[in-house]
Amino acid sequence: MTATHKPLGSLSVSPLSLGGNVFGWTADEAQSFAVLDAYVAGGGNFIDTADVYSAWVPGNKGGESETVIGNWLASRRNRSEVVIATKVGALPDLKGLAPATIKSAVDASLTRLRTDYIDLYYTHYDDESVEVGEFLTALDDLVRAGKVREIAASNISAQRLEESLACSAREGLARYVALQPHYNLVSRDTYEGELADVAARHGLAAVPYYALASGFLTGKYRPGTQVDSARSAGALKYVDTDRGRRVLQALDTVAAAHQAEPATVALAWLAAQPTVAAPIASARTVAQLPALLAVSELPLTDAELTLLDEASA
Repeated sequence: MTATHKPLGSLSVSPLSLGGNVFGWTADEAQSFAVLDAYVAGGGNFIDTADVYSAWVPGNKGGESETVIGNWLASRRNRSEVVIATKVGALPDLKGLAPATIKSAVDASLTRLRTDYIDLYYTHYDDESVEVGEFLTALDDLVRAGKVREIAASNISAQRLEESLACSAREGLARYVALQPHYNLVSRDTYEGELADVAARHGLAAVPYYALASGFLTGKYRPGTQVDSARSAGALKYVDTDRGRRVLQALDTVAAAHQAEPATVALAWLAAQPTVAAPIASARTVAQLPALLAVSELPLTDAELTLLDEASA
């Protein structure tokens, strides 16, 4: 483990997780390969995807991102050097967490990823129609079979997370080691509080998604500006809010002090939060990567963290 890598169960992950949602969507295979190559060259080792990426795109059916990553792994022959995280439960044809669904989904993901194991396997959304013991037993079977190394949860309530962890301990089943919450400077209540408390109490590593609020926290979305991006609708909803304006001002102040990009500061704030192991951010082009990878080299002062805390409250 390098000095900047953090433990995540038995895994060791770099300070930035590269989001794979854009692969096979806004980035074609050649662009995706270039981004993946640059990310690894920059010291990154933690790639995040899901079987459902990018089923929302007309003409796609899901699995496109995993296929791109699988082709890249096969061509670079570097499988053992990277930590691959994917998710189960949201693909239209394989929705939910019934044991048979999990079993079919993992095999399909392994085929697309062109590998025989997944490092970190998330339940993408909780499925309250299934008892936690049922899906945890299915996930435990995958760990015992060597198909999955560690398991994690995303989009789950504090109560169900606590219930899942208690069940794993009681029954001797594989246990969640990480949590992927929606968390960023303009969306703090989606994690802070009860959910973060459960993670802290049980030693779970948080890997926040929407770390840059669909690009808003890069600073490129300002009142009166037009940005040509597939994700602009998600970012624009923050532009005319009081919190959005306060956060951008605070990001600008801290970024100027460090000659850094606002995106780097936003990720550094997340990285400094209790339980957070590695925020997730995606890059459509190689040019977008340096500001993301720089998170490992930007320690914020207590005063800067307080400024950002107060602006985002």
